[in-house]
Amino acid sequence: MRYMGLNEIREKFLMFFEEKGHLRLPSFSLVPNNDKSLLLINAGMTPLKTYFTGQETPPRRRVVTCQKCVRTGDIENVGKTARHGTFFEMLGNFSFGDYFKKEAITWGWEFLTQVMELPADKLYITVYLDDDEAFDIWTKDVGAPPERVTRMGKADNFWEHGVGPCGPCSEIHIDRGEEYGCGKDTCGIGCDCDRYMEIWNLVFTQFNREEDGTYTPLAFPNIDTGMGLERLAGVMQNVNSIFDIDAIRFIRDAICGLTRKTYGANHKDDISIRIITDHIRSIVFMMSDGVTPSNEGRGYVLRRLLRRAARHGKLLGINEAFLARLADKVTEASRAAYPELAEKSDFIKAAIALEENRFSETIDQGLEVLRGHMEHIKKQDADRVLSGALAFQLYDTFGFPMELMKEILEEEDIAIAEEEFELEMKRQRERARAARAKTTYMGSDETVYHKLDVNLRTEFVGYDACEVSDAMVLAVIKNGGIVDAAETSDDDVSIILDKTPFYAESGGQKGDRGVISADTGAFAVNDVIKVIGGRISHIGKVTSGSIEADTTAHAAIDKQRRDDTRRNHSATHLLQKALRDVLGGHVEQKGSEVSAERLRFDFTHFSPVSPEDLNRVESIVNEKILEALPINISEKPVDEARKMGAMALFGEKYGQTARVVDMSGYSIELCGGTHLSNTMQAGSFKILSESGVAAGIRRIEAITGRAALAYYRDSENKLRRIAEALKTSENTIVQRIHGLQSELKGVRAELEKLSAKLSGNAVDDILAGRETIGSFNVLTGRAEGLDANALRGLNDKLRDKLSAKENNVVILVSLLPDKAAFLIYASDAAVAAGAHAGNLVKAAAEVCGGGGGGKPGMAQAGGRDVSKVEKAVETIKDMIRGT
Repeated sequence: MRYMGLNEIREKFLMFFEEKGHLRLPSFSLVPNNDKSLLLINAGMTPLKTYFTGQETPPRRRVVTCQKCVRTGDIENVGKTARHGTFFEMLGNFSFGDYFKKEAITWGWEFLTQVMELPADKLYITVYLDDDEAFDIWTKDVGAPPERVTRMGKADNFWEHGVGPCGPCSEIHIDRGEEYGCGKDTCGIGCDCDRYMEIWNLVFTQFNREEDGTYTPLAFPNIDTGMGLERLAGVMQNVNSIFDIDAIRFIRDAICGLTRKTYGANHKDDISIRIITDHIRSIVFMMSDGVTPSNEGRGYVLRRLLRRAARHGKLLGINEAFLARLADKVTEASRAAYPELAEKSDFIKAAIALEENRFSETIDQGLEVLRGHMEHIKKQDADRVLSGALAFQLYDTFGFPMELMKEILEEEDIAIAEEEFELEMKRQRERARAARAKTTYMGSDETVYHKLDVNLRTEFVGYDACEVSDAMVLAVIKNGGIVDAAETSDDDVSIILDKTPFYAESGGQKGDRGVISADTGAFAVNDVIKVIGGRISHIGKVTSGSIEADTTAHAAIDKQRRDDTRRNHSATHLLQKALRDVLGGHVEQKGSEVSAERLRFDFTHFSPVSPEDLNRVESIVNEKILEALPINISEKPVDEARKMGAMALFGEKYGQTARVVDMSGYSIELCGGTHLSNTMQAGSFKILSESGVAAGIRRIEAITGRAALAYYRDSENKLRRIAEALKTSENTIVQRIHGLQSELKGVRAELEKLSAKLSGNAVDDILAGRETIGSFNVLTGRAEGLDANALRGLNDKLRDKLSAKENNVVILVSLLPDKAAFLIYASDAAVAAGAHAGNLVKAAAEVCGGGGGGKPGMAQAGGRDVSKVEKAVETIKDMIRGT
């Protein structure tokens, strides 16, 4: 056995099975495609589920992959042990009704003993208790000694998940030697120690478990194998920790370089180093597949990983953002196998930096909240315990790490109600599970479409045709069941045809509308969706007669809506390219919606797009429309298309070949949507709005063609009405507005002068009306239309004429259209004598149904019931009398 690097092992595995007739598929995205049961891909076979069920046809019956995976179920153990990690790669070879046990077993043995050169006498096998076939292949065909092939029960060697395909499995283990063992006499296969390590699991899917618990043999058995790349690399490199494997150690050493820590020197430091090492791998790979930090779903998983890594950086003494720098190390270690890491490096680093800085801010906010709780506990709580609910709020709202909470609280001798905290965590997990859809054992939604014959397929002919006259109605569905016919009285109905011109919603483009008609009746199509098994479902209502299964129908789309949709879709491609030209290469599509009415495009960018840049983008798109660029559409191998510079759409699943939409070299994208043949057909392009939808994600909404013409016409009408209202021409609206603003400014100046003059007169009147109440001089003034600022100005003029050494109290009241405003002033001497302006004005406001208050020397308030102003003034005077 020779030393072999992780990247070398991956390539040798893929090449080995390619030579055995397998199609090498690139790793699928970590984001599941049409699988609501999962947040992230967590096993090699997960993206291939529909091939195993026969609902979809695989590109080849033999497939080999190295699938990137993320599991966070035991995230709390990551860092504490040498074997736990959230990110890993799973090697797997698969057969969909092709070869079976003999090939899977013999090829597995060949790869391990001849390619990896593992010593045969160190390999041990387990098989299912009753699987004589597998036992005989191992002992007779492979030649493994019977004493090294162990039969085990259903819990260990039978794979099943509810009803559906299942079967026995065979695991290959390696004896790593006594130094890895527990030293017990009973140590062997199945022991909890690290000596006998499972490295490969071969699953023989040969039965279907029925609802009654019985097992029916499958007509076409499958093979599903899984071998952890990191685990095999650990064996080949003779290390006992995934963090010592070459590609992972490369990242670990970079962290040690940043922190100036020595791995292995301090247990607590080692935990933090391992956590950052693992988490940065998950972070980078998740972001490369389009996941961005958020407060729900997979975005929350990413945010938690990133903030946990950032927190452990602080524990290691890093007081600045650092994770973006580590992202380069992940890319360097894995870019050969995953070129998308390098392609999206700028975006990944920018998104990491944004989230890391945001976390630093929320930690500061969380600290303030925690300090407030601590002060309350020290004063009010004899037990000195922070409740689990409050601890969970800090954790969930501010991303405040539990260990940091404990550390800070321990300094003040305060504990955490950890059981209550764990209960809140459990409730959160239950809420998350409840939010997920009911699924089949393979994870996809359980619908009526699963009950259709797996051989039924729909051919889409809508790229070239807007109608077909000889479509066969394969199935009619209503009220969740398959029926023979549907009539006008029925609610929403779904129809499956053998071929259709109707585009099904996909890649952000909305489905077509139109009509399906037959000799027996007509059906209005309101929506079209793709359903499992390569079928297209037409959803709508029977408008006349009935639609029956197994009859011929005429299917025609609404061509005008299709054309409007095509304009918006082609313009979306031009928009993405224009955004990259203006804002930079970090711009990537994060979602889109293309309909007949408008287009919506979500993209990565970390600040609002300026009006100047929006204008530049809009101008570029319109220039490309006016250049009348021919749009060429062709089918090409995905690798060839990427070499042309074609961009893939976020979240879209591609096979070996894909449809390439090439706008004369300016924009090249992989896209299955419907498009124009020339950019000129878009007519024009108008951006309606730009906004933020999430951290680092912006949204543009725009229109083209007929909608743009309607927008311009409406704008012209509004402009004409404005000109009429201003009594000017459309060409001089701006000048007219400037003139009116100047006139308004002059009028306001005159009003201010008049107000000042009136205030001066009012001051004299108020002074003349002075009255004595007890030991106080009370001056009362009433006015109309004075706002809060004007009241303060009037009060200032009165103060200038009054002595601060006298017990003066000023009561000012202004009657406004919808309320009464009060201002009370008390001189220093009056305050010393017991007057309090804040209390006086509060009482007055309450009489008038309002509120307010302020300082002893001056306060303002208001009330809505102006009819009670006199009563409020008398209330103030009564309070003064009682002082």
